[in-house]
Amino acid sequence: MPFVRPYVRSDGTPVRGHSRWAPGARREMTIVAVFGLAVLGIGNAQTANGTSSTQRNPSVTYPVRFDRSTSGAPRVAVPHPSVSYPIRFDTPATERAMPTPDVSYPIDISALGSGR
Repeated sequence: MPFVRPYVRSDGTPVRGHSRWAPGARREMTIVAVFGLAVLGIGNAQTANGTSSTQRNPSVTYPVRFDRSTSGAPRVAVPHPSVSYPIRFDTPATERAMPTPDVSYPIDISALGSGR
């Protein structure tokens, strides 16, 4: 929204500073506002029997609490598979062992006569 500074018209009439909508912006904003109100109205609508669709089940007491087991042992979560097909995971390759040297004494390379 551009702001128009105060100015004087050619006929001498002073004009105060004001903001002005861009061309077509008022219509677009009206469409967005009507759409938003429609979404809010539909979201808060009542169902056919006159109750809201987001009401809780009256046969359940909230908050839901689970009874402790009779054995006194704490409950343990049992994993349940979430898929009905086996998932195969790549097994990591075993690392090859480092080779062991055949000699047990240090080799002096300068004694071999390489001349380096």
